[in-house]
Amino acid sequence: MKSLLFLLSILVPILFLGCGSEAPKEVSIVKELYKEGDKIELKSIAGSKLTLMRQKGGFVLQDDPSKIIMIDIFGTFCAPCQEEAPSLMDFQLQNSDDVVLIGLNFLEEVSDEYVVENFASKYNAYYFISNSPMNKKIVDTITSDIQYKPALQVPFKVVLKEGEYQKITDIYASNPENKFYIGKVGLDVIQKDIDAIKSK
Repeated sequence: MKSLLFLLSILVPILFLGCGSEAPKEVSIVKELYKEGDKIELKSIAGSKLTLMRQKGGFVLQDDPSKIIMIDIFGTFCAPCQEEAPSLMDFQLQNSDDVVLIGLNFLEEVSDEYVVENFASKYNAYYFISNSPMNKKIVDTITSDIQYKPALQVPFKVVLKEGEYQKITDIYASNPENKFYIGKVGLDVIQKDIDAIKSK
């Protein structure tokens, strides 16, 4: 028994050393981000299109740079996303002259038809929803822009005016420099923030 333990104590380190004399290389995850001036053409699950342009460290609508953009990062599987979808639809209808709401389906690979059937139709979410593989690069750019470090949880929203991320209500920590909503946020909070941003 002692000789078996002795043999194992020699073999186990050899197994973990592997072949070659080089130390293992660190794996670095380099996120691909959009640069100033880049244009991103998005197609909605309903077939409409819009173009975002990278400007001032954020994004603007190419056709209407003065319009406020709210980007809602969500997943069709997410219960809070489902619950707030009808309110977001009402919000978009009430603010369509000044605000465009862009939903980015994230953290899942599903067809546009799946998103229509299992999210838009089911929860009355008929605002602009993109289900593109490009959404990841947009999300990575947003989180880098606002220096958001934790793992992303959905729903997650940012608001931009003329390319700049806006300070919005932090419903958890009351941080006056906050630039995102996380989790389900009441329409009254969002509307109050948008009204303040419109008046700037």
